[in-house]
Amino acid sequence: MASLSPQNWVASAVAAAGLAFLIDFSAWKSNGTGGTPPTLQGYIKIRRWGLYLLFHPRNLLDASEIPDSGPSYLTSSLPPRSGSRPKLTRWTLPQRQHREPITAKASEVLMTLMQAFANSPTWSSYIETRPSKTEGGTGPAIYVKPDVPTMNPNASKIFYEVAHVHPSENSLHVYLSPKDARTVVESGWGEKFTVPWIAPPSWVMVYAPRDEEEVEVVRGIVRAAVCFAVGKDVKKDGSPE
Repeated sequence: MASLSPQNWVASAVAAAGLAFLIDFSAWKSNGTGGTPPTLQGYIKIRRWGLYLLFHPRNLLDASEIPDSGPSYLTSSLPPRSGSRPKLTRWTLPQRQHREPITAKASEVLMTLMQAFANSPTWSSYIETRPSKTEGGTGPAIYVKPDVPTMNPNASKIFYEVAHVHPSENSLHVYLSPKDARTVVESGWGEKFTVPWIAPPSWVMVYAPRDEEEVEVVRGIVRAAVCFAVGKDVKKDGSPE
């Protein structure tokens, strides 16, 4: 059998690399690209960031980088999340976990959670829903209203966005107070954001809930994020606690 010439080996290697590139690019787009444009330029950008992070690795489960200071708006301690933490997909962005089973009722509540908060009499004077800027407008997000007099000035660091759900696999991104973000990571309910230079330390990923009980934990986390953005704790009647 005739062996391949060096030129043919090079051509075969280039063809294989090109095919692998196209397969990964297509898989990245089909997975949903979040706030990154679903273009070749967007893909190359996140792969460059991924290469940088490969040589400058971060432990996304290490909460010590998040300041343990300031107010907490969680109304109770977080219960342990059962099972192991979910695995993330291989792309730097969008930050996504592998999908886990979820009950039909939990899914229904989760998919309307942003609107439920914004439409509630308790919260409607403080927040609204708009397409998520950080997700490229692909889903609804909670935003603090610009005329809220007590608004936390830090809300501007993430375009006044408070939280959004990822419909593809049910996880969330939430902007919490540093103390609450640290609690979420330490309690096993989430982890830090993948790319630290484009978001504040307390912008964290919250793992997808799997049943009604876990959705209620997530609801409490989102409530804490709203209070952080509003700049005060809020009772059911809308007045500060």
